[in-house]
Amino acid sequence: MTDQTMVLSGKPHTWTRAKTGWAIFAAACVLAAANTFLPAGLVRPPEWLILPFADWINAVFAFLRDDLGLLYLTRAFADGVEWLLDVTANLLYGKNRWPRIGPVPWTVIASIGFVIGYALQGWRLSLLTGGTFVWIAVMGQWKWAMETLSVIVVAAPFSILFGLVMGICAWRSKTFERILNPILNIAQSLPHFAYMIPVVVFIGVGPKAGAIVTIIFSVPPMIRMSLLGLRKVPHEVIESGHMCGSTRWQLLRHVRIPTARTEILVGVNQVIMQCLAMVVLASFIGMPGLGQKLLQLLQALKIGRSVEIGITIVLLAVMLDRCTKAWATKQPEHFEKGTSFAERNKFLLLGLGLSLACLVLAQFIPLMDQIGRRDAFTISKPIDAVADWFIVLIDPVTQWLRWFLITWVLIPIRDAFLWMPYAAVLALLAAAGWAIGGPRSALVCLAFFGLIAMSGWWDRAMITVYTVVVAVSIAAVLGFPLGIWGSFHGKRAALALLICDTLQTFPSFIYLIPVVMLFGVNDVAVIGAVVLFAAVPLVRYTIEGLRQVPETLIEAAGMSGATRMQTLWNVRLPMALPTIMVGVNQSVMFSLFMVIIAAFIGTQDLGQEMQRALSSTDVGKGLVLGLAVAFMGLMVDHLVTTWAQSKKQALGLE
Repeated sequence: MTDQTMVLSGKPHTWTRAKTGWAIFAAACVLAAANTFLPAGLVRPPEWLILPFADWINAVFAFLRDDLGLLYLTRAFADGVEWLLDVTANLLYGKNRWPRIGPVPWTVIASIGFVIGYALQGWRLSLLTGGTFVWIAVMGQWKWAMETLSVIVVAAPFSILFGLVMGICAWRSKTFERILNPILNIAQSLPHFAYMIPVVVFIGVGPKAGAIVTIIFSVPPMIRMSLLGLRKVPHEVIESGHMCGSTRWQLLRHVRIPTARTEILVGVNQVIMQCLAMVVLASFIGMPGLGQKLLQLLQALKIGRSVEIGITIVLLAVMLDRCTKAWATKQPEHFEKGTSFAERNKFLLLGLGLSLACLVLAQFIPLMDQIGRRDAFTISKPIDAVADWFIVLIDPVTQWLRWFLITWVLIPIRDAFLWMPYAAVLALLAAAGWAIGGPRSALVCLAFFGLIAMSGWWDRAMITVYTVVVAVSIAAVLGFPLGIWGSFHGKRAALALLICDTLQTFPSFIYLIPVVMLFGVNDVAVIGAVVLFAAVPLVRYTIEGLRQVPETLIEAAGMSGATRMQTLWNVRLPMALPTIMVGVNQSVMFSLFMVIIAAFIGTQDLGQEMQRALSSTDVGKGLVLGLAVAFMGLMVDHLVTTWAQSKKQALGLE
C-alpha cells in the first residue's frame, strides 16, 4: 500500500504523520518567536471569540430552579437527608434531635470497631479500627470526628445504591452506557469545588449541603465498578442460572450481583474514600467536623493542633480503606445445616456483649461515656516546640530556597507560560496530538483548549498549567528514581507499594500541613503540596510496571551478557513504559485537583477564581472554571491513553 493510499484510507504512514506533526510544531515556534509582531487577536483570544458560557449556564440553572420547580424537589430531598443526618448526629455526638437517646458512649463505638476489624481480618485490623476510635476520644476530638462520620454514614449508602442502579442500567443498555460514559469522564475530572456551587444554589449551606455534594461526588466510581463487575460474570455461571429456571430478576439478584461481589465491594471502598475526601473539603460550604477544624487551624497557622487533626483524618482514612478492602477480599462464610445460631453469628453476639458491657460501665465511669477537652490529652505543644525548633534550624535554607525558587525558577516559568501567544499554544498541542494519534488527536487537543480559550479564562488557565507542569516535572524527577529503586527487590517493592497505598488514602488537605509549616503561604508551598500529592502514583506505577516485566525477557537479556543497567534501559523500562504512563496520567489528574485545593494557601489560577465563585454562589462561573480544569485532564488522558495503546501494540502486549 502506498503512502497516498494509506493517507486516503484514514491511516497515514507513521513517517508522514511525524512530518506533519513537525510542520505544525515549526509553525507554533514561529508564532511564539514572532509574539511582539503578532496581531492582538493571535496573542490573546479576541473579544468576539469569547462566549458567555457562564451566562448561558446561569440561565439554564435559573430555568431549572424557578420555572421547572426543581428547587422544591431538591429541597424536599435535602429535607429527607437532613432528617437522617439529625438521627445520626443524635446517636453519634448527641445533637438534640430525634430519637434523643444519644450520644452513644465512645467506648461502645470503639468496641464495635474492634469486633468489626477482627471479624474482617484479625487482630491487626482490629487494633487499627478500635485504636482509631480510642485515639479520637483520648485526644478530645470525638465531636468533630462524629460530625464527619455522621455525614459519611448517611451519604455512602445513597451513593452505593444509586451507583449500583446506574451501573445495572448501563450494563443493560448500550445506548445508556454510551450516553453515560462521557458524563462520567467529565464528572471524574471536575475539581471538588465545581460540585459545591450548584449544591449551594439549590440546597444552601451546612451539613445537608455537605452530605448531598458528597453523594454526587462519590457516585461515579460505584457506577464504573458495578458495570465492570457485571460484565466479568462468566457465561457458564449465567447458563447455570438459566438451567435452574431463574427469572430475569432472580438471575440478577442471586447470580450476577453475587458473582460480581468483589468488584462491587471495591466500588464501595472507593465510594467511602471519596466521601471522606469530600466531607473534609465540604467545610468550605459550612460542613462542620474535622475538615472545618483543620481549615480554621491552618488559617491560624497552628501547626501542632493541625497535626493532631491531620493524624485523626489519616487514621480514619486508613481505617475505612483497610476495612472496606478486607470486606471486598473476604469470601462469604458458609455453614453446614444445623449449625447453631451462636456459631453462625459469633461476631454479632460478641459485639452486642461488648457494647452492652461498655454501655453499663459508662453509666458509672464518666470517662467511658465522654471525654471532654479538659480531660483529653494533647500533643500539640510538643509538636509546636519541635516544629519551631526545626523551622528555626532550617529557616536559612527554606528562606533561601523560597527566594531562589520564586525569583529564578517559578516566576520566570510562569511569565513564559503567560507570554506564549494562545495561537502558539494551540499549535503546540495540535502538533503533540498529531504526532501521537494523528488528526483525530490533534482535533481533540484543539477542541479542549479551544473551549478554554473561548471561556475568557486563558491567563488563569495558563497559570494552572504552569503549576501542574512544574509540579509533575519535579514529582517525576523524584518519583521515577524511587520507583526504579523500589522495583529491584520484592520486599522493598512491597513496602513501597504499601506506603503508596497508605498515602493515596490521605485526603488532599493533609498535604498542605507540612508545606505550610516549612514555606508559609506562597507559590512554593503550593508547588510543594502538589509535588507530594502527584509523586505517589508515579512511584506506584513505576514499581508495578517494572515488576510486571516477564522474567523470561530479563533472563534472556542476562544470558546475552547485558549488565543490570543495560537490562533496565533496554528491556525493563521499554516494556514497563505503558504502565508507567498510566502513573503519569494519574499524576497530572492528582495535580489538577490539588492545585485547585491549594488555592486556599494562595494562588492566582483557576482555583482562586473557583473559590470566589463558591463564595458568591455563581454557578455559571464555577462550572465554566471546573470544566476548564476537566478539559485539561481529559486532554492529557486522551494523549496518554492513545500513546500507551500504540506502544502496547508495538511491543506485542495486545
